[in-house]
Amino acid sequence: MKTTPNRRSYLALAISLALTANAVQAQQDNTETETANAEQAAEPTGLGFERIIVTGSVSRNQTVMQSSVSVSALTLEDIDASAPRSTAEIFRMLPGVRSESTGGEGNANIAVRGLPVAAGGAKFLTLQEDGLPVVQFGDIAFGNADIFVRADATLSRLEVIRGGSASTLASNSPGGVINFLSKTGADNGGSIAMTTGLNYDQFRTDFEYGGDINTDTRFHLGGFVRQGEGIRDPGYQGERGYQLKANITKEFDTGYVRLYAKHLNDRVASYMPMPMRADGSSVAGYDSQQDTLQSVYLTETVRLNGANQISRGDIRNGMNPEVNSFGVEAVFDLDDNWTLDNRFRISSVSGNFITPFPAEVDNSQSIADSIAGPGAVVRYAVGPQAGERYDASANAMRIHTFDVEINDFGSMVNDLKLSRSIGEVDVTLGYYIADQSIDMSWLWNSYFMALKGDNAELLDVTAANGTAFSEKGLLAYGVPFWGNCCQRNYNTDYSIKAPYASASWGFGDWSFEASVRRDMGDATGTYAGAVQSSRDMNGDGVISQVEQSVSGIDLANPQLVNYDWSYNSYSVGANYQYSRDWAVFGRISKGGRANADRLLFGKVNADGSVAAQDAVDQVKQYEFGSKSRHGNLNLFATVFFAETDEQNFEATTQQFFDRVYEAKGVELESSYRIGDFDFRGSVTWTDAEISQDALNPGVVGNTPRRQADFIYNLLARYTMDNAQVGITLVGTTGAYAQDNNDLKFDAYTQLNAFANYELAQNLTLSVNVNNLFDTVGITEAEQGSVPANGIITARTINGRTASLGIRYQF
Repeated sequence: MKTTPNRRSYLALAISLALTANAVQAQQDNTETETANAEQAAEPTGLGFERIIVTGSVSRNQTVMQSSVSVSALTLEDIDASAPRSTAEIFRMLPGVRSESTGGEGNANIAVRGLPVAAGGAKFLTLQEDGLPVVQFGDIAFGNADIFVRADATLSRLEVIRGGSASTLASNSPGGVINFLSKTGADNGGSIAMTTGLNYDQFRTDFEYGGDINTDTRFHLGGFVRQGEGIRDPGYQGERGYQLKANITKEFDTGYVRLYAKHLNDRVASYMPMPMRADGSSVAGYDSQQDTLQSVYLTETVRLNGANQISRGDIRNGMNPEVNSFGVEAVFDLDDNWTLDNRFRISSVSGNFITPFPAEVDNSQSIADSIAGPGAVVRYAVGPQAGERYDASANAMRIHTFDVEINDFGSMVNDLKLSRSIGEVDVTLGYYIADQSIDMSWLWNSYFMALKGDNAELLDVTAANGTAFSEKGLLAYGVPFWGNCCQRNYNTDYSIKAPYASASWGFGDWSFEASVRRDMGDATGTYAGAVQSSRDMNGDGVISQVEQSVSGIDLANPQLVNYDWSYNSYSVGANYQYSRDWAVFGRISKGGRANADRLLFGKVNADGSVAAQDAVDQVKQYEFGSKSRHGNLNLFATVFFAETDEQNFEATTQQFFDRVYEAKGVELESSYRIGDFDFRGSVTWTDAEISQDALNPGVVGNTPRRQADFIYNLLARYTMDNAQVGITLVGTTGAYAQDNNDLKFDAYTQLNAFANYELAQNLTLSVNVNNLFDTVGITEAEQGSVPANGIITARTINGRTASLGIRYQF
């Protein structure tokens, strides 16, 4: 990981704060701190209106009922009941959040309240762990934030703020914040749980333990380890990895210091869009709900790395994040009603993202003729039929390997806050500073593969005159089908500084909140694109057909990155509490999101500068809501409107975007308990459109791609003396595949079921089924219209999967 003077200064600051804490140590009075209270509140009644808000809060003593923001939480029990197969599938249960989690354990597209997902990732939404961002930009190409975070038994709860104060209390997150809050040992004890797939190959163990070390010190540690093929069988062990997390908290009379660490080394398959019919039905030989593009016949690639040296890539690595992070959290009540709150984290992040992508799907003869000319011959390149003719009328795929080496995504973050209570007024002054590296190499190759879901064979192409145009299925060192666009190397650093201030005050039944933030950043470094040359890649002393044009990195002509940006954000809200059980609120906010790596290769000038309008996207939001309790019924309703300016770039289509979006809608979240029955759910109606487009005016007035009118979820469970059963429903109405609004996906509802039974005291057996009725649900597609052959490349939710688990709590 890179080390810069700025990063060393952050570390010095963190050490200084820790030493200050020791200097003020006093006798422990056994009072739980704010974080411990948050952990104890992990199982709120109903929607938890009396829960103290931890994430994105203007006042650290404010409850949900008193605040003018839309905030929700999921406990570990809620998460288990929803039968998620990945971290992103957890987000399906959050109101207003659209989580397209069909890419596997990572690389999900996540949006909130109609804010766009023009090019993937979570651009306007920040994922946090314990109050600090996982990465500074949630849509780094092949480095989406959810790749680097895992939910396991160390999770206390998931808290999310949508809109509102997220614009000012976190950088690059005007749409909201999803915060993974860890257990801190406030309760003595732990658990160990083992889970195995019943109709798929996976075995996972989760463990955690925490408690008091002495009267003023506590700890918590835990994590998971897993292995197996995964939800979809890639033909080899597609999942193998683990996570370890630990923290230790030292209590003082006036506050606490917490040290925490995380080590993540996980390997999971990445599922790209797959061949299927436009209605989601499968094509011959390929089950869109069960199969993968991965194959035992394509596990290794040979290519030039970022230094133009011959190297190998292992497709079995899939998404392989390697994360080491260390943090310090210090909170102290000072004299004269001042409170000091500082959070610091340093992270070393590297790894791989490598997976096959279907760049073209057609009958094999058509693809072969486009490669080697009319009359081309197709043969099996590998497997038991190697050398035999492949059926010319059978379908095949031109595969591009999305082969990305993540050299350094390391970061350094420090968030310092000083707060003071003056009567009924809480004032906070803060300063946020962060460095984020984006250093990666794109090393893509092209292959020819049979269209088959069970270990598809590679194919070779020979011209009519006998000239070989492939070698063991390899078509090219590079991607000539896409103009050899995508051999790239990034070596960039992004620095963010953001002073901010907030105030909240109450007058009787009224409470008011206001906050402002000034984000300032700069980007430095270089990037380089592809250059073609002939090279003996296999070392046989002969330059073959595929070696005549090898894609490497143009290291002789790096492009400069040297620009800065700044933007102001504000958020103003008011809440009126009519009674203990009813309050209304309103809020106006404006926030920004700085663009990062997606500006490169098109938006950066020769001198490294970037136009101001390209560097930052702005989001304006208005919301009005009501929170009410009616006996056992809790209801949270919010009306919202958002206007979003966006610049973006999509790697698969090589397209830039320069647009304005508008979205309005209604978000309803509710819970109801009657006897032993418990219900919780939400529904969000969104009316979104592209209101301006500088590059493609023809889409103005259209609905943004993949934006449904309604998304909804429901959790229903019944609790008995020693057992619990329930279901969750997750659904969406129809949505357009692309912005041209031609191809439209059908609506779908996915039903998940779960049951658990207490075999003995603290020993629980559980079973859950994801997608019980094997529903087909397409979430995204590369095409905006149905091709002539009727085959699209799209992602659909996984078919039915069932797992069995046993957990012992001690």
